Parts: sequence; C-alpha cells; structure tokens
Amino acid sequence: MDHATRTELEAAAFRRLRDHLLARNDVQNIDLMILAGFCRNCLADWYREAAEARGMALTKDEAREIIYGEPFAQWKAKHQAEATPEQLTAFEAAQKKSHG
Repeated sequence: MDHATRTELEAAAFRRLRDHLLARNDVQNIDLMILAGFCRNCLADWYREAAEARGMALTKDEAREIIYGEPFAQWKAKHQAEATPEQLTAFEAAQKKSHG
C-alpha cells in the first residue's frame, strides 16, 4: 500500500471514529478513559499536536470543537453528567493500572 492511500484510509477511519463519538454523546468521557485510556479531549489534543507538528496554529478550543462538533462548553452543558463516585473510583484504578 502506498503512503497516500494509507493516509487516506487512516483519515477515513479517524472521521468515522469522530462521527461515531458525535453520535454517541451518551457515552461519558470518564467511561472512555476508564475502558480505553483516552477520551474525546485526548483525541482533540492529538489533533492539535498533529497540526502543530506541521506548523499550523490550532488552539485547544478549536481542536475540541472539531472533535465535539460544537464548542466544548456547549457540548458539556448538554451531555456531560457529573462523575459518580463509582466512576471516579474506577478511573483512579484505571490510572494506576496504566501508570503502574
């Protein structure tokens, strides 16, 4: 597979992941962190870092809007629930496991 084709396929997979997360706004970031070790904010950070590596200025808020499909504050107000004690405990355990 040539480099251009691989890049196109990776970009398509990224867009599908982003769109899937947009559609599944019922899935909380903390649950993604617990289960997968990353969340929408991580994805936005990686996007911003990739832009910066190519000399493009992209703010944290701009990157988050690309991932969330709207300004993060609006998405958070509509979709993000307060973390439960159980989620916080599971998150702490997952962090220990990944940094173990």
